[in-house]
Amino acid sequence: MNSLERRLQLGLSLTLVVLIGLMGFIGNQAVHSMTESFVASRLEHDAESLLAAMLIEPEGARVRWRRINQIYSQPFSGHYYVIRFDDNHLVYSRSLWDQSLEIPRLKPGETHRQMVSGPSDQQLLLLLHGYEKNQRRFTLGVAEDMTPIYRERDGFIRWFSLLALGGLLALLLVQSLIVRRSFKRLDKVRDNVQLLEQGKAVELSEDVPIEVLPLVQEFNHLLHLLSQRLERSRNALGNLAHALKGPLNLLTQYFDADASGSTNAEREQALLQTDRIHLLMERELNRGRLAGQDLSTQRFDPAKEMQDLIAVLQQVHRDKGISVQYQVDELVEPFGDREDMLELLGNLLDNACKWAVSKVICRIEGGEQISILVEDDGAGLQDDDIQYLTRRGSRLDENVEGHGLGLAIVGDIVKLYGGSISFSRSPELGGLRIQIFLPRSRSAIKE
Repeated sequence: MNSLERRLQLGLSLTLVVLIGLMGFIGNQAVHSMTESFVASRLEHDAESLLAAMLIEPEGARVRWRRINQIYSQPFSGHYYVIRFDDNHLVYSRSLWDQSLEIPRLKPGETHRQMVSGPSDQQLLLLLHGYEKNQRRFTLGVAEDMTPIYRERDGFIRWFSLLALGGLLALLLVQSLIVRRSFKRLDKVRDNVQLLEQGKAVELSEDVPIEVLPLVQEFNHLLHLLSQRLERSRNALGNLAHALKGPLNLLTQYFDADASGSTNAEREQALLQTDRIHLLMERELNRGRLAGQDLSTQRFDPAKEMQDLIAVLQQVHRDKGISVQYQVDELVEPFGDREDMLELLGNLLDNACKWAVSKVICRIEGGEQISILVEDDGAGLQDDDIQYLTRRGSRLDENVEGHGLGLAIVGDIVKLYGGSISFSRSPELGGLRIQIFLPRSRSAIKE
């Protein structure tokens, strides 16, 4: 169970159940002890009254019944007494009628209390005292039927249990609402993360519960550091590229001007190496500018960006009069880093415009993953080249003449985003058909 809310609710629920159960058990024992103590105190008074009403004579002992409570004279009233002398002579209350109670003999001053069965299965609380009066020792037992009291006690406990159960359910409900409402405040953090992922925010809001505020602050600090590192990386690569372009241009001009001082083979080899350096520099410069889906806070919205991108491409290739058509599915939401996606689509469409005769089509569709389809009506690639490109580890900038650096950058971006790329011949236009699938979320990349 990884849910903190469920763990908290379960822990609080178990605590309430144990607490109310413990209260019920202690309450039951307290009521039981209190009722027995109350009846025992009453039996103490009755025993004193019986002791005062006893008359011990040489011919025997008797109790003057007019001096005691008349309930002891009513048959099976639930109130009884028994007097047992040391010579085993017994004196019973008239309420016992033809029944008897067996009691032990106690020494003077001893006291004992116990539960015994009485007439008609009555539950009697029997209080025993050992006495000595007029030089005669005897044990006096006074008993009272606890059945009516137990019946009332059980009714009270039953109603108390129902009340406790209802209170427990009410407390669990209130507790669940309080916990859920407390965790509801964390929804704002989740919403901020979604806004951050969609590129609609640059950091998380710190208007959160104090318990998660340090986590949000550390996340914002890490996000700021990553943004700074990405910016420094892009600036450093840009500075390096600009620093190398000057010497490369001078070398190129030098070899062009020094055609007479070196052989054609040497000059061509030198020019080839400078072009190679220039190509590698451009490749690494473009690769260094890639942010990736996890580090970006500015998303690419194809519905807004495609029109401007295509207008730029048509301006670049205006001499060929290329018609660039695009279609964006309504289900497609902003995705990826804006600069990365502009780089990817810019290279795809620029490559298609270079080799197209008159028409280029681009389609972007949504669903479980983003689908980008670009095709042209040019000559396309040979079947052997297409099969080679689909092999693992193939280099687009080295193995397919004319499609090199642009498609190599596309491949780097697709790999960075955990997507896939495929090449085929367009069934509609006849030229090269490139289809790319990109995951919509970071969870899809992990899977």
